[in-house]
Amino acid sequence: MIRHRRRWIAGAVTAVLLAAAPVVTAIAYPSVAATTCPGCYGLERLRPGLYAEPGLSRAQRRHVTEVIGQADRRVRDFFGGRKGSPDILVCLSEDCYARIGGGRERGVAVLNRSVMLSPRGVDPVIVSHELTHVELHARLDGTDVPQWFDEGLAVLVSDDPRYLAPAGDRCLADSGRPLPATLGDWLRAASADPGLYAEAACRVSRWAEANGGKRALRTLVERLPAGHSFPGIPAPATPSATTRSPSS
Repeated sequence: MIRHRRRWIAGAVTAVLLAAAPVVTAIAYPSVAATTCPGCYGLERLRPGLYAEPGLSRAQRRHVTEVIGQADRRVRDFFGGRKGSPDILVCLSEDCYARIGGGRERGVAVLNRSVMLSPRGVDPVIVSHELTHVELHARLDGTDVPQWFDEGLAVLVSDDPRYLAPAGDRCLADSGRPLPATLGDWLRAASADPGLYAEAACRVSRWAEANGGKRALRTLVERLPAGHSFPGIPAPATPSATTRSPSS
């Protein structure tokens, strides 16, 4: 009798926890919940995989789809296609972005499966940066790479003028210091020094130029899931460490 009652109580507790899980997730991690169910947060589907806040004008809807299309082409051109198919959530007001769990960033890749964009992130550079994160991890299939490589590659694919020179040697910063390898370390360091993006892009772009360009990076990404080790990409070698301010 006591054992049977314990089983009933355990089953009841489990049922309550399972029922409460979506509510807890929505409260504690609204960005995860929003990317799982955009409609639950009032977002409207513009086309499969693309959601935006309601009430947009025809011109705004057209602008959003055009920006996403431009970013998609940048990523496809670099990788030779797309393996990832993330949902993209677009907000054109700060209230909308806060409601789905956004912060001060322009955009963010959520769990490497979805992308959320703030009003300041509806731009081909920002969108392609975040799509590159998703595409890279779709191709890595669980293989880890240093976070600075992840970020440097995203800057390179998005052709971000804030962190890349327009032509030639594209480096804007080459201090030679060690760069954060984990996501947590990167977020802490980059929030204090956005120049890290320029240094990461410098390291990735110079390695690419020395090893065959875009094709070398694609080959590297293809080989890593097969068990190849991540190459020792050295810090840029210069007569003296210099830093140039990223373009605005």
